[in-house]
Amino acid sequence: MDLARQLVQELYPDARAAWLGGSVVRGDAGPTSDLDITVLLDGPPAPRRTSLEYGGWPVELFVHTEKSLRHFADKDQARRQPTMMRLVGESVVLVDIDGSGARLQQEFLAEVAAGPEPLSADELRQLRYGITDLLDDLAGAAGDVRLAVTSVLWQEAARLLLTGAGHWSGTGKGLLRELTAYDVAHGTDHATALLDGVRASDNRIVAAVDRILAPHGGRLFAGFELVANI
Repeated sequence: MDLARQLVQELYPDARAAWLGGSVVRGDAGPTSDLDITVLLDGPPAPRRTSLEYGGWPVELFVHTEKSLRHFADKDQARRQPTMMRLVGESVVLVDIDGSGARLQQEFLAEVAAGPEPLSADELRQLRYGITDLLDDLAGAAGDVRLAVTSVLWQEAARLLLTGAGHWSGTGKGLLRELTAYDVAHGTDHATALLDGVRASDNRIVAAVDRILAPHGGRLFAGFELVANI
């Protein structure tokens, strides 16, 4: 925290607010983790993103105005992946000159707690159809083809599970973190079942995915239609 605060004061002495978020604050940082620092300015050079090394740490700097913070938070909402909202909401306030640090932290934290917008009927059908297509590709697949399909399949199934239940989604390790949190909250084992299915040489992942599809109507192929707006 002291190092992060020193960096902000050195590079952005006019910062209205700054927050330290990410794995260091969550307590799950590893040997290669970086410092995720968000800085609030009134104008240029914001918005910008900079990667650097400082005091022996890799640092990701997200420099914003209130307008650009809102822009990226709205993008978070649209894709149901609360990256910016978590960086600010689930953070330690490093600098707070005018109260905006605490205010925006609480606003974003409330948005994270509220969850994403529900899936529309069309979004749900597209997810079901895409997962059905991957399951069809998996039938009879082996070796590298099987690995390629299952590596995508578990992620699409996880997104359906999470967003279909009104929970946030993510990408990569962030998706796994959201899925694990869902399992803890609901007493389920979807993360274990899906990843065990990816590792296995058999098709046990099929049962894990069908279990996720079932509450939403199961697989979807016949009757699916997508209209393009051009």
